[in-house]
Amino acid sequence: MTTPPRIDGLVPPALAPKIFRIFLQDFDLPVDIGFHDFEVGTPQRLLVSVDVHVSAEAFASEDTAAAAWNYDFLRTEILRMTQGRRFNLQETLAREIYDLVAARQGVTGLRVSTRKPDIYPDCAGVGVEISSF
Repeated sequence: MTTPPRIDGLVPPALAPKIFRIFLQDFDLPVDIGFHDFEVGTPQRLLVSVDVHVSAEAFASEDTAAAAWNYDFLRTEILRMTQGRRFNLQETLAREIYDLVAARQGVTGLRVSTRKPDIYPDCAGVGVEISSF
């Protein structure tokens, strides 16, 4: 295995990273959600996206699993949160996901969105978003 060349000092200050981002995009899962009679007890497709900005210190600077911000946590916890439970509102679910992720160490910005892609045939989806940016 070869050692990569050192590039310390070669990245101009104007190109220094300003945002360190980890995301889960369009996680497609069945959720018992909605307050209409026809929705209750009938899981619907819900697409969940989470956009997490983390501090430079929380973003892996070495190529090891121990250094990584665990994005498996996002998928696993969202799945756990929605299985065997019903929600009346997308807003409630989005807020619960937001609160869970915002409490994690190193988070500096956060956006959570949910959308139902199968409600209207002439729309890609209807949903909600909660964001710190």
